[in-house]
Amino acid sequence: MTNFAPVSRLNITYTNMNSRLKGLTLSLLAALAALTASAVEPGEVLTLEQCRSMALGNNKMLRQAAEEIRAAHYQKEEAFAAYLPAIDFAGGYMYNQKDLSLFDKDQLLPIKNFNLETKQYEFAVVKNPLNGEPVMVNGKPIPSQVAYLPKEAMTFDIHNVFFGAVTLTQPVFMGGKIVAMNKITGFAEEMAKAKHSSQARDVVYAVDAAYWQIVSLRAKQKLAVSYVNLLDTLSHNVDLMLEQGVATRRDKLAVDVKLNAAKVDLTKVDNGLVLSRMALAQLCGFPIHTPYTIADEAESLDSPRLSAEAASDAPIDLQEVYARRDDLRQLELGVKIFKQKENVARASMMPNLALVGTYSFSNPNVFNGFKHRFNGAFSVGAMLTVPIWHWGGNYNKLRAAKAQTAALGMQLDNAREMIDLQVSQASFKAREAVKTSRMTRANLAEADENLRCATLGFKDGVMTVDDVMGAQTGWLKAHSEDIDARIDLYLCDVYLAKVLGTLEIEN
Repeated sequence: MTNFAPVSRLNITYTNMNSRLKGLTLSLLAALAALTASAVEPGEVLTLEQCRSMALGNNKMLRQAAEEIRAAHYQKEEAFAAYLPAIDFAGGYMYNQKDLSLFDKDQLLPIKNFNLETKQYEFAVVKNPLNGEPVMVNGKPIPSQVAYLPKEAMTFDIHNVFFGAVTLTQPVFMGGKIVAMNKITGFAEEMAKAKHSSQARDVVYAVDAAYWQIVSLRAKQKLAVSYVNLLDTLSHNVDLMLEQGVATRRDKLAVDVKLNAAKVDLTKVDNGLVLSRMALAQLCGFPIHTPYTIADEAESLDSPRLSAEAASDAPIDLQEVYARRDDLRQLELGVKIFKQKENVARASMMPNLALVGTYSFSNPNVFNGFKHRFNGAFSVGAMLTVPIWHWGGNYNKLRAAKAQTAALGMQLDNAREMIDLQVSQASFKAREAVKTSRMTRANLAEADENLRCATLGFKDGVMTVDDVMGAQTGWLKAHSEDIDARIDLYLCDVYLAKVLGTLEIEN
């Protein structure tokens, strides 16, 4: 059986789903499929479609990818929320050890009186009765009247302070950052879907390979049993001939050696079949020791109906292949994401403008005297931030984003070239498998006829034991090659569909 090299994986770090409902539906379907997979009855006959369905529903990587789709969808909704005004509340409590006092001691404030002669307010001062001049102390006049202001009148209790603010912020211009982030999360959601689809195709291909491996080994098991029966019959005939003296001891030993080798080969095929069933069970998600059969192993192994791509020599439109390949789609979305990252980096060098509205309150408050109760006020304004000089940090950030975009673009070009090579190899392999199958079918008829003639010649005494064993060995080889060729047709067909992106998976 042909062993195909696995398709090279294109590593993408971004992930994503159209709506929250789709994410929930996908999770429910996965859970339902998992329950179905675990409920395989002993002896149940499974079709290829059932195996695919159970594997898709039970695969842990696919479940993880489904959750990544949901996460990407929520991130997309989070990015859209940046367009809308944000409302925040901040509050707190503070205990202060001391009261707040505006004076360090009682205050005596001079008082002014209105002078009718000068028609002005003048300080009332003590005057010398001899000359009528103000009495000076330390170069300052002594007021005759003062207002008494005690320290306690300007002392405020701030031991327990409660405060808070409700703020509304509406972005007006953020340098294009919000628009870029919304595009990034949208691309990330599409990328997560593409990743999920790519992994699902990998799972389907793995299931098909394991499924047809079982079919191949089951057919070879029947062939090995037939070969053992042929040798056993020949051994019996040689025993009779040895008794009659028309065969030698060497003929008997040669047949017995072949018979023992055939039985060993049959044991190996039996063990390989058991292990292959376990491998398929593990892929489908039910206990590996569950006894079951698959539908195609109970029937004769007919030549498969090939898809149009596998059976045709017509050239393949690579542009259509590019459009269908999920791994390439992931890279294309990655390039778009990095282009938007350039816009995000560019936004860090542009002004940001936002409208801000705030209602702040506190207890105690001083809006109408110092009072121990809650009171507050509204304020509205605009906030403008203009980056001026950051020593080239923002510009280098932009250049780094451009370099990352260029690097991923080169990876995308290389991926296209690899896909071209994969398509060519898969197409050649499919056409080669078709030709090989035709030749093995022709060889099969010749080997059957050769074995028939050798058997008749041996009975008539014109053929030796070695001639019969040679014909039997040729018959075994022809049938074994025919089985491999037919299985190759199935695997080449599904591999070509995987490479072309046409491999169907359940949604």
